[in-house]
Amino acid sequence: MRAPRTLATLDEVDTGDHVCQVLDRTDHVIDRSRSFVADGALYGDKVVIVGPPLEAGSEFAQLVLDPARLDGSLLAAVRREAANADREGFRSLRVLHHVGPDCRPERTKELLRSELDLEEFAADTGALVVCAYSGADQDPSLLEQIRCVHPHSLGSRPTAPAFQVYRTGKEGWTVNGIVDSEGAVAFGSILCALLAQKATVRLLCHALQFFDAAGMSALADAARHLPDRKVVLEGTNDTVRLTWQLSGFAVPEIPVVMAP
Repeated sequence: MRAPRTLATLDEVDTGDHVCQVLDRTDHVIDRSRSFVADGALYGDKVVIVGPPLEAGSEFAQLVLDPARLDGSLLAAVRREAANADREGFRSLRVLHHVGPDCRPERTKELLRSELDLEEFAADTGALVVCAYSGADQDPSLLEQIRCVHPHSLGSRPTAPAFQVYRTGKEGWTVNGIVDSEGAVAFGSILCALLAQKATVRLLCHALQFFDAAGMSALADAARHLPDRKVVLEGTNDTVRLTWQLSGFAVPEIPVVMAP
């Protein structure tokens, strides 16, 4: 059973993990991730680095897939590599996804969609995925959304994400933590990205601790964002369901189903 956890080092990454690694400005992605890449040979995993080309002479240069030159989406590329790894007899696929500091705010939707794809890919295939971001050079609101869709993180951060959305089983996504006014925008963006890919999104809310009016408004807006979409929340408690009704959201125009 997948569960959120914090890793002390990348040596602890296991099959099916999707890890958010936030780098300082002075960190070099390969230096900080060398153990994860090198452990591919130790455990029999095929290694792929998705990111800008490495400098000439790097021992890992041949492992790089340049996002600017991919034939199709990032998800399609890693799925191809996973299929190749299976045919070639590897245990699994090990992906280091390096997101450079030039990620512009207008790419937020694209990047969030890509991270949700990688989360689903890791959960469904057992691949090991580490996503490395330069914290000092990224838009804070973008980084907050990105951290929310990684169930695993490296090291301790000053503030952990208030909630997380991560893949559970083949059809559902678990929501844990607190969705309040501070995280409502991120929660709405994540839901819109999920609804853009599937007509019905199933959220497992047994570990959802608190859901305030701002979070509920974000849920309602996301559910109405595209036609013929529906959000099903399972495991909601009596308070959440009653608040939803009293807030006026339990109407046919808002395609949300709340179940105990």
